[in-house]
Amino acid sequence: MPLEEFRSKGLRVPSGRLSRIARFGNMATGIAGSMLLDGAKQFASGRRPTVADLLLTPANALKVTLQLGQMRGAAMKLGQLVSMDTGDFLPPELADIFARLRADAQHMPPAQLNAVLAGHWGRNWREQFIRFDDRPIAAASIGQVHRALTLDNEDVVIKIQYPGVRRSIDSDVDNVATLLKLSHLLPGTLDIAPLLVEAKRQLHEEADYIREGEYLAQFGSLLADDAAYTVPTLHPALSGRNVLVMSYMESVAIESTVTAPQEERDRIMTLLIELVLRELFEFNVMQTDPNFANYRYDPATGKVVLLDFGASRPLPKAVVDQYRHLLQMGLAGDHDGVLAAVIDMGFMNAQTAKLNSREITNIVATAINMVQQQGPFDFGQTGFVGDMRDEGMNIAADRRNWHIPPSEMLFVQRKLGGVFLLASRLKARVDVRSMLDKYV
Repeated sequence: MPLEEFRSKGLRVPSGRLSRIARFGNMATGIAGSMLLDGAKQFASGRRPTVADLLLTPANALKVTLQLGQMRGAAMKLGQLVSMDTGDFLPPELADIFARLRADAQHMPPAQLNAVLAGHWGRNWREQFIRFDDRPIAAASIGQVHRALTLDNEDVVIKIQYPGVRRSIDSDVDNVATLLKLSHLLPGTLDIAPLLVEAKRQLHEEADYIREGEYLAQFGSLLADDAAYTVPTLHPALSGRNVLVMSYMESVAIESTVTAPQEERDRIMTLLIELVLRELFEFNVMQTDPNFANYRYDPATGKVVLLDFGASRPLPKAVVDQYRHLLQMGLAGDHDGVLAAVIDMGFMNAQTAKLNSREITNIVATAINMVQQQGPFDFGQTGFVGDMRDEGMNIAADRRNWHIPPSEMLFVQRKLGGVFLLASRLKARVDVRSMLDKYV
């Protein structure tokens, strides 16, 4: 099926456990067939391809993209997580396919949408609205978003969860893990079991819209006195575990500010970095999903609009203290102290530090330079981003270094990495040092 056809219409979400397992089976069978054919061709031409070489072809990636895109739920969510900022690391064909998976989730067809909402509000659910837009304004891995006008004449957005998503989380994660193991892309010594447990836990949390509504209200309260940010207002009477209703916020994509004047880009990223520091050191609760779609910008007011709090989580005091200590070592220019803190936090072990002393020395030195620099730090420096990426890739190339940090650290790092990526994308200049001095 051409990708254009896949993107052109709503696709029914397979909600039954057996139908989802069948999807994985069909996907695996199709990929296996492609691998056998490609392998035979390469052997005939005198080459000896690896399993990874045969698996990571554009054709096979397209098969995975199409199937995960139709399944949605945990399967697609994991694919989106893998695709975050892979453009510098993957062949262009794969980077493009993963980007489409991240950006072009499919929506439910009208009949399935009506069945979901009738189950939540009753058969005559449309009577609760003056207007309900059947075409969604956004579609993601777990749900899709519609705009509507309530009987009170209030403009709202309605986040609707795909049917079967919650009950398929565990099996979807297990099936994706099985595909990873069969591909031999992961070293046999790497224990991903704890990560899979944590992935299931977070996905179950993200699929609970009552929980998300509580965090939406909490962040609205925490930021109520700060005019720089705006958070939608929750409508609890209309909301439930599968449907979340909130006020509509006029805004544009945060990435669109890349064409804004330098001064405005600097201000926006200063606000976002300041928010991360407040989440970590002041609120002790963080929205850990760095997807750019969670941040919007209101050109009329200059406010940063914050959306989607499904991945919010409290931060244990021990984690907060470890990050504070790490930054203290960095601000002091203590290379050995930074390295010891990184090992203590579980980001790497002593063996990795010993095997890759040159690369790690360079990474630590670059990070210390950023936090110590007086005045604005230029995130648009291509050399800075490239150097950090190249050293990290050198370390990751050795499978002996593959290591899964504690889950609490992973989620914080995921958020920090996403904000750093956005700052680089906007080529912002931010006085990081003065902000760190305030909190550390």
